[in-house]
Amino acid sequence: MIKLTLANTKAINYACMNYHYARRVPVVALAYNVYYDGNWCGVICYGWGANRFIASSYNKWNGQVLELVRVALNGKQKTTSECLSATLREIKNDAPCVDLIVSYADLDQEHKGIIYQATNWIYTGLTNEGGRGNFIIHGKKVHPRSVHSKNWKESVEWLKENVDKNVKLEMSKGKHKYLFPLNKKTKKQLEKLSVPYPK
Repeated sequence: MIKLTLANTKAINYACMNYHYARRVPVVALAYNVYYDGNWCGVICYGWGANRFIASSYNKWNGQVLELVRVALNGKQKTTSECLSATLREIKNDAPCVDLIVSYADLDQEHKGIIYQATNWIYTGLTNEGGRGNFIIHGKKVHPRSVHSKNWKESVEWLKENVDKNVKLEMSKGKHKYLFPLNKKTKKQLEKLSVPYPK
């Protein structure tokens, strides 16, 4: 049986750093502790996302749209999609002004968005294909946001001169974009954007 509680900063930090491949803590607006049969499984986090135009692109105002920014679970849950569905139902109570949830499945991580397909999200296609991906610094993939957080310039030339003379920049395969409307009006508005799920 799934139980949710609101997650504090300590729980968010621990789950994101220990249970998620990115090993980074995003900016979070709302997060839930996930318990399954009494065991703490981690957190599912929602935030405003990196795109400041995320709301206006759907004719919404800031505050009406959240991005699913982390699913940081340890595997003790029965199914991840069931946990995700539970948080989507809870958001309607905890953030009644929110009309829409947006999320991305990163092709660079070989993700296709299976949990979104299992929970009936609207798929709108691939974004950022061929865009800037990760930097390869000292042989390791480093996200541009992590480069920025170290006060380094997001520039191959600068990084070669100051950090690693062999630095490279990968081009992104893109991200699959999914939408989850929280009411019938928004669902009707966005269904026209739907395309078949990637296989």
